[in-house]
Parts: sequence; structure tokens; C-alpha cells
Amino acid sequence: MMQPLRVALDWTINTNHSPLIVAQQQGWYAQAGLQVQLQHAGQDDYALTPAKKLELGLADIAVCPVESILSFRVKQQPFDMRAIAAIFQTDLSCIVTLASSGLHRPAMLAGQRYASYRARYEDAIVQQMLAADGATAPAHIVYPPKLGIWNTLLSGQAEATWVFDNWEGEQARRQGIDLHRFTLQQYGIPYGYSPVLVASQHSIATQSQVLRQFLAATARGAAFAAAQPEATARLLQPHVPAADADLPFLTASARYCAPHYGQPWGHMQPQRIQPYLQWLHHRGLEPRLFAPEEVATHELLPA
Repeated sequence: MMQPLRVALDWTINTNHSPLIVAQQQGWYAQAGLQVQLQHAGQDDYALTPAKKLELGLADIAVCPVESILSFRVKQQPFDMRAIAAIFQTDLSCIVTLASSGLHRPAMLAGQRYASYRARYEDAIVQQMLAADGATAPAHIVYPPKLGIWNTLLSGQAEATWVFDNWEGEQARRQGIDLHRFTLQQYGIPYGYSPVLVASQHSIATQSQVLRQFLAATARGAAFAAAQPEATARLLQPHVPAADADLPFLTASARYCAPHYGQPWGHMQPQRIQPYLQWLHHRGLEPRLFAPEEVATHELLPA
């Protein structure tokens, strides 16, 4: 009998989800005895975050940033969850502005509109980036609908936002749109792994074999995506939104991702996680100083 497993994705399907899509389409989850259901954010217009679906029992695994783990662990009624794998070994995200805007450094975003996803710490991180670059005033934070944030930049409704360079950045390249890119690491913010696969502590304790089987199949998907980006793009094409289903774009995005999966896939090094946790704590963004082992575990990954 197949074991059902619900995975809440953090966005509509894109190349960040390649290891999962590949494993599903290649039949590797089924071979492991798993019936994996991928729930993407477009299905409910992001009414619930992946972490919230996990808390409510609507999903068994969530794709989300590490910040979600901290957020749910410090609630009045804490919900304990931990990262069980990192999708990439590199942070592929960045803050961007249109090159045509002339805003070529974070300090120039003082008083400008920043389109926020309302993610925990996001607004404070952006303001810290501006301050690190010598800004004399904060950015003006605006909150457009989550699934349309990138478009607010293109339509001139905001001057800056946070994107994945392997997706929105690649979309811009394909469209001939020049961007200025500011990575967090450039401005002293030791951002760790994002996105990560997350499970509740209860599931880690009671469903460890199922999670191990899931991660082993997903690791096969990541190895395939790293080695065969063109084939990965073809597997993704039927599942992405129609506006993103251009095969040359998907291929370019898959090629961008290919070097960043790492080997062995999924591992999260404490020495990468700890500086970010310390940074959040020392700047008063997170009152509690978490230890890396509270946030992530390697125990379910393939040897």
C-alpha cells in the first residue's frame, strides 16, 4: 500500500522545486512506496503559508525559509519543526532594482518603495542592508499580493524587491531587462540556507522511515537536475504556470541551478547556520539565540 505524503511548496512550481518534480515524474517516489502530493501556493493564492499548513496538519512537509522555523517555535503556543534538507547549497536570492531606475546600491533605496512578502525578519533585513550601505533613511515598505510581487517592480509600483536570481532574475535576462543585484552576504548578513524542506518534530520522531525514503528519492531528483538540466526543464514544463512554460527559459533556469545542489545533497552545516542565528539575535530581531541543532537535522538524509 502506498504511503501518502503531502508537500506544501512555497510558491507556484518553479526550478527551486526541480528535485521534487523530477523524483515524482521519474517514478522514484512511487518506487519508494510513496504517493507524494505537491501542493503549490497558487492553489489557494497563498492564503496559508507552507509552515502554517504543516502546523494545521494540512501538509507533512513544507518548503520554506529557515525564518519560518524560528517564527513557529517562538509563538505563544510553539510548534516545533526542523529543516530536514536544504534544496541548494548556495543562497540564490538577492534584492533587485531595475537598472533603468539608477538605484545601483542599497543606500539609494532610502525613502524608496520596497515590495515585501511579509516574511519574518524580511523588512528588518532589508533595512539593515540599507543601513550597512550608509543609507540616511529607511525604505518605504509596501505589501502587494504575494504572487504578484515581481510584477510590481516591472510595472513601476515598487523600486525594489527580493527575488530568486535563478527564476525571476533569469526571467529578466530572457526579457532583456537589466537589474542591479544586492546579495545579503555583500552587506554583512550571513544568510544561510533557503529554501529548506521542513517537517514537524513529531513526524521526525514517529515517521522517520517515511521521511528517509522521501529524502532519498528527492536526492536522486537533485542529482538528475544537477546532471541533466535540459531534461529537467522538459519534466518541469507541464507543471509550471502557463506564463513560465517557455522551454528555453526553463532550460536556462535549470542550468543556473545545476551547480548549486551540492554533493551530498541536502546537508546543512552548523557553521553556516549558526552565524545567521547569531546575527538575528545580536541585532534584536530574535530575542532567543537558537542553536543550529534546534533548527536543522541531518539524521534523515541518505548516508
